Amino acid sequence: MTEEKLKSVRTQFVSRVSEPVLQKLLDKLLECGVITDDEMDLSGTAKRAAKARVVIDTVRRKGSEASSALISALCEEDQWLSTELNLT
Repeated sequence: MTEEKLKSVRTQFVSRVSEPVLQKLLDKLLECGVITDDEMDLSGTAKRAAKARVVIDTVRRKGSEASSALISALCEEDQWLSTELNLT
C-alpha cells in the first residue's frame, strides 16, 4: 500500500523536502491530474513545511495511484531524498 508508505515517511518528508523540489512535485502532480488547480492554490502561500504537509496528506487521501505518482515524481526530482526515505 503506497498510502501507508507515504504515511510512514510523512514526518521526514515534511522536514526534509526542499522548496524547489516541492514546487516541481506540485507541477508534476497537477500535470498528471492528481491534484486540481484549487488544491495547488491551497498550498501556494504556505511556508515550506505547511505546504509539504498539504501535498503529502492530499495525495495520500486520494489512494494508491495518486500516492504512486507522488513517489515516482519524488524519485525523479530528488533521488537522494527518495533513497533516504526508502521510496526507491
